[in-house]
Amino acid sequence: MPNDRGQGGAALRDRLGHPVIDSDGHWVEFGPQLFDYLKQVGGSKAVDGFKTRPSEVWHLTIPLDERRARRLDQPIWWGLPTRNTLDRATSMLPKLLYDRLEEFGFDFAVLYPSGGLRVPFIADPELRRITCRAFNTFSADLFRQFSDRLAPAAVIPMHTPEEAIDELDYVVRTLGLKVAMMASLIRRPISSRQPNPRYNEWLDMLGLDSDYDYDPVWAKCCELGISPTFHSVSKGVGTRVSPSNGVYNHIGHFGAAGEAVCKALFLGGVTRRFPNLNFAFLEGGVGWACGLFSDLIGHWQKRNPGALEDINPANLDHQELVRLFRQYGGKGAVDKADRLLTEAEEPSPRTADPAASLDEFGACGIEHREDIRELFVRRFYFGCESDDPLNAWAFNRKCNPLGSRLGAIFGSDIGHFDVPDMTTVLHEAYELVDDGLITEQDFRDFVFGNPVRLWAGNNPDFFKNTAIEKDAVAALSEIP
Repeated sequence: MPNDRGQGGAALRDRLGHPVIDSDGHWVEFGPQLFDYLKQVGGSKAVDGFKTRPSEVWHLTIPLDERRARRLDQPIWWGLPTRNTLDRATSMLPKLLYDRLEEFGFDFAVLYPSGGLRVPFIADPELRRITCRAFNTFSADLFRQFSDRLAPAAVIPMHTPEEAIDELDYVVRTLGLKVAMMASLIRRPISSRQPNPRYNEWLDMLGLDSDYDYDPVWAKCCELGISPTFHSVSKGVGTRVSPSNGVYNHIGHFGAAGEAVCKALFLGGVTRRFPNLNFAFLEGGVGWACGLFSDLIGHWQKRNPGALEDINPANLDHQELVRLFRQYGGKGAVDKADRLLTEAEEPSPRTADPAASLDEFGACGIEHREDIRELFVRRFYFGCESDDPLNAWAFNRKCNPLGSRLGAIFGSDIGHFDVPDMTTVLHEAYELVDDGLITEQDFRDFVFGNPVRLWAGNNPDFFKNTAIEKDAVAALSEIP
């Protein structure tokens, strides 16, 4: 392909012959404008709420020795582009972004906030709901006149199903928004009844072992035509708590957060109960998803109810085991072989609860491994940045189980530190084609077909009155 990077992504887009959808760009809030608006819509409490959830950059104001003592993670600092002033302004001014989309080679962009990503995690319930409402109203008004090419995501609090449903109703029916970022990995306190708890909080993954039933939320998404998306982080928890190295904490944290929620939704049977609802996990790439898909199949094959009989302690012939020990065992084994007859049986979930099920895939209703493909591949989509070579894995039928292709979707991440030049993003993504790792058809699915299936699969009108309406309708008709 000719070298046309000097023309931005426009020349490449012209040769593709199909639209390009950016499913995960970012806009950056202008503080003075945001705070004025929050106060106007939600009063001083909305401003207070936003300020109670500061970026972890404040950790850097604490000396390293104290960060170590308090186990505070070092964050990634300097998170926005600065040398490229035009790009910095583009991320903050919707009209400028709108005018430059063609230069990037994009036809349509779904945009997530930056500081606003923290809003649905505000601890105080009243401030959380007020601030989410005011922030979503701000987003809707800011981008309203550019809706034919730009779609901002609403932020949805998920501490309880009730607040999630209320906000979903408001952002769709009142504000006209059609993308929703759901909070996940909700921090919840461990019960004070537990003596000397190992940790003082746990992470709620929403789909499995939650204190709440989130099925009404997924049902509301189906009703409103919303595909739940997750843009959660896992830096600062688990193993990502280095007090001295932000890169250590940052690498893989989006993927780890996405895997946690995706795995919970799957094993909790959400995609079985809501077979037409699509979910997306953003900015973590697709490598973790390919591994999870393979692992789910492998675990089901070894730990489905029938396979468990191969390792059920009740099926062990203790007498034969003793005989073999006596015949083939050495000193220390033969003279103690009789102990095998009195060994305690290994515990199982039924040890403490005789009625407990041993089928940990029971909520999914899986009878054949092909069922996993239907419940996983057809329902989940994975946001991939342009410079990630593992994007090719999603399209590798020879590598993925059952000849599957996973739902990788192109996400530019424009507006953040890893995109120093917005005009080169599409070219970076296309390098997989240049290098022979994916085909032109794979690339079409990556930047167009899969995004259309994600966003319009549960809402056929998602692209109505947009610049790509006719192309999207045609692409939807291709879905089997």
